[in-house]
Amino acid sequence: MTLTLHGYRYSVYLRIARLALAEKGVSYDRVEVNPFDPDMPADYLKLHPFGRVPTLVHDGFTLYETGAISRYVDRVFPGATLQPTEPKALARMDQIISIVDAYAYWPMVRQVFSHAVFRPHAGRPGDAAEVQAGLAAAPRVLAALDALAAGDAFLTGPRLSLADLHLGAMVAYFTLAPEGLVLLRRHPKLADWWARLAERPSMSITDPGLPVSTT
Repeated sequence: MTLTLHGYRYSVYLRIARLALAEKGVSYDRVEVNPFDPDMPADYLKLHPFGRVPTLVHDGFTLYETGAISRYVDRVFPGATLQPTEPKALARMDQIISIVDAYAYWPMVRQVFSHAVFRPHAGRPGDAAEVQAGLAAAPRVLAALDALAAGDAFLTGPRLSLADLHLGAMVAYFTLAPEGLVLLRRHPKLADWWARLAERPSMSITDPGLPVSTT
């Protein structure tokens, strides 16, 4: 079997795919692709015509879009299932993933994490207005997710699901900003959930670290 995951080290979406693979205990090769590079390799654009990340190649089968990749990994490889079988729990998983993509990613990652954490570590200036905009938008998202959380060990019940991995990759970045951690702690179910999820080996294995400025 050949399995290759293409993506940008610091991408939350790459990390979601890596979390799914880690939870299933699957080994793979990884190829670094920076979607912000203006000179995107032509070979990669043949795999992903939109030049985004991640992309999975499994024995010649090419798949892009994180949700498709994580579900494929769960269906194809043995190990604990990452999707509930009960219809309502499965619908809740899909709902949470959709909310995270549509409403959480931009304020929590692209605004708060990128400008308050990532850029300063890389030796680049962050935009304080972007941070404040993200912090203003995040509480509504967190409140909605806290209301939907099952109040069990994981977001959809007693078993880990793709919803946990999807949100977890973003919360891991968001809470690196002290203000983000403060906001999360105002939502008890999410705070308890994150304390448990953060201790999973898959979170440690997939931690990309932070860029270090060379200037």
